[in-house]
Amino acid sequence: MKMTKINIKNLFLGLILAGGASFVNAQTTQTDTATTTTATAATTTTTQSNPAIDALKKQIETNPKDTDALAKLATAYQDASDWTNAVDTWKKISALLPDWAPSYYSQAYAYQSAKDDANAKLAYEKYIATVKPAEVDQNKKNLAYAYFYIAFAEQKNDPAKAKEHIAKSIQYDPTNQDAIKLSKVLNS
Repeated sequence: MKMTKINIKNLFLGLILAGGASFVNAQTTQTDTATTTTATAATTTTTQSNPAIDALKKQIETNPKDTDALAKLATAYQDASDWTNAVDTWKKISALLPDWAPSYYSQAYAYQSAKDDANAKLAYEKYIATVKPAEVDQNKKNLAYAYFYIAFAEQKNDPAKAKEHIAKSIQYDPTNQDAIKLSKVLNS
């Protein structure tokens, strides 16, 4: 079997543009047949069955440190809007590759999509701290967004910090109209 080396730049771009291709999800319902009261209706679970996710999970069972398979699994969870499992999988990748910045950006994206703003902010901060100086040029748009997100989150609690972050955001992407608008608001 041919091993594929992850092209980090392409994987990262793919993660940012995640959702272009998705798999058909078959829905199955599992029920508790022991009792049929109203209380058991609350314990009935609906799970999404996804062949790609299932195959990747089996692949990871045989090699839990396969970061390529983990990244594909995390992306598949994101495509299925399963933010909890996406975050958990990105965390596993971060534990195996603590210096790989895209895993933190992807965690932040998943947290943000799950409406968990506090953890999204922390993950964006970790992403910013993890990007190596040699990787800044290829990560400018993502750095700009990460700084924008933090500035937006901090604008009420710490306006000075928000101003610093929005300035960095605009430095990395001077064309971002949302960042420019936030900068005007913060500096008025």
